[in-house]
Amino acid sequence: MALPFLALVFVFSYLPLYGWIYAFYNFRPGIPLAVSDFVGLQWFKSIFSNPTQTGEVLRVMRNTVAMSSLGIAASVLPVVFAIFLSEMRSARFKKTVQIVTTLPNFISWVLVYSFAFMLFAVDNGLVNQILIKLGFIDAGINFLASDSHTWLKMALWDLWKGLGWGAILYMAAIAGIDQELYEAAKVDGASRFRSIWHITVPGIMPTYFVLLLLTIANFINNGLEQYFVFQNAINKDQIEVLDLYVYNVGLLGSNFSFATAVSMLKSFISVGLLFFANSLSKIVRGESII
Repeated sequence: MALPFLALVFVFSYLPLYGWIYAFYNFRPGIPLAVSDFVGLQWFKSIFSNPTQTGEVLRVMRNTVAMSSLGIAASVLPVVFAIFLSEMRSARFKKTVQIVTTLPNFISWVLVYSFAFMLFAVDNGLVNQILIKLGFIDAGINFLASDSHTWLKMALWDLWKGLGWGAILYMAAIAGIDQELYEAAKVDGASRFRSIWHITVPGIMPTYFVLLLLTIANFINNGLEQYFVFQNAINKDQIEVLDLYVYNVGLLGSNFSFATAVSMLKSFISVGLLFFANSLSKIVRGESII
């Protein structure tokens, strides 16, 4: 029964690794790989030997680490949101809030940017129009084409998009807690806050730690879509993460070999972080995630 899924994993996860061979050739689009020059580890060495390339890689690594760190710091918010949802008295209001907050997860980042442009456009953006009419500013502010607080803005957009979806797993964990514990706490005179702190929070901590460790393993895998649609000439230095850098260098700059080398190093670092997270799980919780 698992064979079809193993085949899918092989086709879409392992078979494309053949493309790593481009990192060892001086490949140029339109020229067959068979006649391209074999350069060995030249592209890997250039990452550290070329000061310009090294500076660029360090810049995108700084952006990647900063945004991933903000994502880890915000990972507790879906937990808090799930607890608040579970404590709502009205089932109808609870379902409404859950649906409204989960829907953004199914919206593409292109539509999210369209929504952001509608709100923050210089000329006819809703926010600028309100601020001008209230007399706070005289002219529109170009919020999207700004390099100030770029990391924080990207973290907030990601939080808005994934908060409801991230809370679903914790809602499921809360639903799995034995209800007799709450009844016993109520009999003992525990308040709702005490029940949350001593029953709900410990009950969802295993789920939280597993997801946190998986997030650490994917620390440098920020993705591409969000940063691709929000990037512009002004905020590029602050918004370009590693995945976007690989895209810009490989597809836009036509330097497939160097982009493949950077992507390979990213994959090796991710595997190393996965084993680090697994070791951390053994030390902290006494359990292994792989």
